[in-house]
Amino acid sequence: MSRSLRRGALAATALVISVASLSACGAGNDAQTLGIRPDNAGVSVDDIKVLNVLVITQPEHGAEGPAVVSATLFNNGDKQQTLESITLPGTSATVKLAPAKGTGPVVVPAGGSTLLGGAGNASATIENGREAGKNGSSQPVVFKLSKTGEAKVNAFVVPAASYFKEFGPSAIPAVPTATATPTGTATTPAAPTGTATPGSTAGPTGEATHAAGH
Repeated sequence: MSRSLRRGALAATALVISVASLSACGAGNDAQTLGIRPDNAGVSVDDIKVLNVLVITQPEHGAEGPAVVSATLFNNGDKQQTLESITLPGTSATVKLAPAKGTGPVVVPAGGSTLLGGAGNASATIENGREAGKNGSSQPVVFKLSKTGEAKVNAFVVPAASYFKEFGPSAIPAVPTATATPTGTATTPAAPTGTATPGSTAGPTGEATHAAGH
């Protein structure tokens, strides 16, 4: 076989392997993570991989309300781990974790994954959202796990709009509405139609009638 033919065969083989690898990723239990751009931040520490990390703020610039951390955690070990905390170094932001259902810790199962963000998934809510960082910037995020310890990554800060809307904060402040004002003006109480005078009594219609004996 000529050298050019060998190079062509090797290139074709590499392409097949590459396509097969992408297909396998899409078919596995991490297929849902492909809904977020694959070039987002990620880190691997021991048995834990943290991928597609984002800090997602309110959709409107300057809006009050919470932000969230969105990510997928993979556990390649044979024992489950608990996500103990998420912190944002350099800020005063606090992150509240909640499982997908019920109460208790956020668990990353052995040989499985846990998704943070989006309807029906576990959540990581930054309650003082303005401390989450400026849209378009990079924010350090530290995930602390029960066995692996800390995994640090620099995440993009993006608003919950367009591509990231479904993964953003669930609590979005309502737009203030004007307070309704009365449509009518106050009126003075109606005066009696008849006025009793001394020596007379009021009849059913309010008209004065002379007292008996006059």
